[in-house]
This record gives sequence, C-alpha cells and structure tokens, in this order.
Amino acid sequence: MRMWKKNRWMRPERVMALGFLALIVLGGVLLSLPCAAQNGRSIGLGNGLFTATSAVCVTGLVAVDTGTTFSLFGQLTLLLLIQIGGLGFMAFATLTMMLLGRKIGLRDRMLLRESMNTSGLSGLVRLTRWYLTAALVIEGGGAILLAIRFVPLLGWGKGVYFSIFHAVSAFCNAGFDLFGHFSSLTAFQNEPLVLLTISVLIVLGGTGFAVLGEVTRQRFQWRELSLHSRLVLGMTGVLLLMGMTFFCLTEWRNPATLGGISGAGNKLVNALMQSTTMRTAGFNSVDLASMRQSSKLMSIILMFIGASPASTGGGVKTTTVAVLALTVWSVIRGDADVQLARRRVPPGLIRRALAIVSISLAMALGGTMLLTLLEGDGQPFLDMMFEAFSAMATVGVSSAGTPNLTAGSKTVLALMMFFGRVGPLTMASALASRQNRNASKIRYPEEEITIG
Repeated sequence: MRMWKKNRWMRPERVMALGFLALIVLGGVLLSLPCAAQNGRSIGLGNGLFTATSAVCVTGLVAVDTGTTFSLFGQLTLLLLIQIGGLGFMAFATLTMMLLGRKIGLRDRMLLRESMNTSGLSGLVRLTRWYLTAALVIEGGGAILLAIRFVPLLGWGKGVYFSIFHAVSAFCNAGFDLFGHFSSLTAFQNEPLVLLTISVLIVLGGTGFAVLGEVTRQRFQWRELSLHSRLVLGMTGVLLLMGMTFFCLTEWRNPATLGGISGAGNKLVNALMQSTTMRTAGFNSVDLASMRQSSKLMSIILMFIGASPASTGGGVKTTTVAVLALTVWSVIRGDADVQLARRRVPPGLIRRALAIVSISLAMALGGTMLLTLLEGDGQPFLDMMFEAFSAMATVGVSSAGTPNLTAGSKTVLALMMFFGRVGPLTMASALASRQNRNASKIRYPEEEITIG
C-alpha cells in the first residue's frame, strides 16, 4: 500500500515539475558564482535564481543585463539552461541513456511524453531522436544566416559565438541577447536579414516538433495534414498577420517605435518581428515602453495565446484558444456538437481547454494584482499587467524594466514563469488522469441553472 501511494504521488507531471525545479536551483547556484560575472563579483543568489528560472522556463525576463554582466562561463551556463529548458530536460536525459546504451523503460517513456506534451507512448524514442536532430539543424541554419551579418560586424570569433547564442535563444523562444544595456535587437531595426532570421526561428520553435515532422513527411501537402497540424498552422498565420497589421496601424507614425524607422519595408519587417516575438519569444526591435497603450493591450492578448503545443513556446497555446472559439461559435449557431472540418471535438477536450484558459487567466490577473500592490503607485497598471502576462506566458518582454522592480515583485514573476512553463502541461495531464479515474457508470439527474 505504501509503495502504491508513493508511485501514485510521483506521477510523471510531478516528476517533470521537480526536474525543472532542480535544474533551476542548480542553474541559479552556477550563475551566482563569482566566476559567472565579468567583474568577478557574485550577482547574488536571488538574481541568479531569477535568471536561471527565466532561462529554464525560456522566458527572457532579466534582473541583470546579460551581455555586460555575465562572463563567458555565465553565458555558456545560460545557453545550456535555455537549450535544456526549451527542448525539455527529459529529451536530453533520453539522449544520454541512448548514448550509454540504457534501455528506455515505460516510466521513462511516460516522463518523456509529459515533457514533450504528446499524447501517445509509441514511437517516443524515435520522435525524440528526430526532435533533437531537427533542433540542431534548424539552430545551425539560423546561426549561419546570422553569421552573415554578425561576423563582419563583430569579427570571426565573437560573430560566430553571437550567431550561435542568438539562434538557440530564438529557436527556444527564450529572448536572451548579448548586445548589452537591455537593448535586445533595437540596433538592428534596419537589418532585415537579422530580424527575419530571428522571426523564422521563433515561429519554427513555437510551431511544435510534431507539426514540423508531419509537414516534412507529407511534403507540405496541406490536404494530407492532420486536423491538429492544419489548425496550428492556420492559427499561427492568422495571429502573425493580425498582430503585424495592428502594430502597423497603431505604431506606424509613432516616432519612438515604427515611426522612427526609415523605409516602409523596414517598418513592415519590424512590425512582423513584434507580432512574432510577442507571442512567446522575448526579443524586441523597438522600445516597448514607448508603445501606445492599445499596442501594449494587443501584445498582452498575443502573449496570453502564445505558441502551439509540444513546442518551445508558452502561453495557453493556439489550439486551446481555437477550440474555445469554435465552442462559442457552435453555441451561437445552436449546434449540438463543436465541429471543424467534418470532425467533432470531444467534450472532454473542451472542458480541459476551458480549465487551462480559466486557471491561466486567474493566475495572470492575480499576478497583476500582486505586482500592483508591491510596486504601489510607482508603476502604471497596464505595465504591471504587461509584466505579469509576459511572465505567465513565458514571453520575456518588459515595458516597465524588470531590474527596477522590488525583490517581492521579482519573486512573483519567478513563480509565474515556473507556472507558465510547467503549470499548463501539468494541469492538462492531471485533468486527463482525474477524468479517467473518476469515470463511472453512475450519472446523476440533470437540473437547469440560470446563467447569462
């Protein structure tokens, strides 16, 4: 009985959460070492843990400037945390076991499934191998494209290093940069090659490996793709176009953002960059603090939606929002079922989508209230909401300046980053398990309740 209770408590989703927590603690300790700082003085355990949380949760919020604070050791530690956090620590654990010749057991496969946010157990090891190979190929390709600009600008050694770091950071949707002074990519407003390469890497990382794999296998034949893949690709395209159009309308004549960029083509590229990065990446090519209020509100909406399932990005996920939108449309039309492309959406899936959105929204709004209380009247409410949603959705952009916040606010943000990276996945899995355990033949009578 005791062993049964122990195994029941150590469910895969809990092991995954503890694994991420252990990685954060280890990373925080390493980043707080004196050798991790350029000046040889520790940044403090608090800042180290905050930065490690942001890296493992692929967020990008920073308590200290990455480029001017960390030494090569600190930056490489950060890069490793980003890579493991973005691709999932269980994927790397599986790779290690394969290299050592160890057998991948059922429990390992269950942990791997939880880490990769997939539904089945069959073919997981093969998928992981492809998953890691594809990541390295995409990141390598991105690094080569970035090197075309970075090497002439920074020299061979530094240029190649910067290209690799930012390619990994972009593909993992982390948003960390090494350009210093919290500038992100603002120095490259007139560099389409850099901005478009970063944008493509972000989109590929946020699409999900299952979708990328299916698109490759089906040779880009739209009709041959599964409903899930078509929904992911469709939502991604709609959100990118919607965000880009909105930012053009609101920021085109703002001299502090798009209005200060020369050329209509460069403005469009920067608008696309902002639409892309706001969904979960954390880079920025314009001054976010100078954006209009309407643009910040649109950014919050994009952050909350986020990337797609089984990807390196965060948010409640594109398919979750799509399922709820289809549910609302079916209610308006009076349909008995939620349908898409001649397929019915299972009721259990709708309930889980509703739970994910409701709990995530409650967490984000609760975090906003806590930040407002902790910061007092020193920070505008919309900036605090921007910060909270950025942390919960593991985006990493900031309009208030994260280093300027109090220690209490940084603690709240760290907890929200951890929830955003682990919480929605854990919650969905727990809900599915609970639904199966409670399945019963007993059904109680219905009774109407007045709503709306």
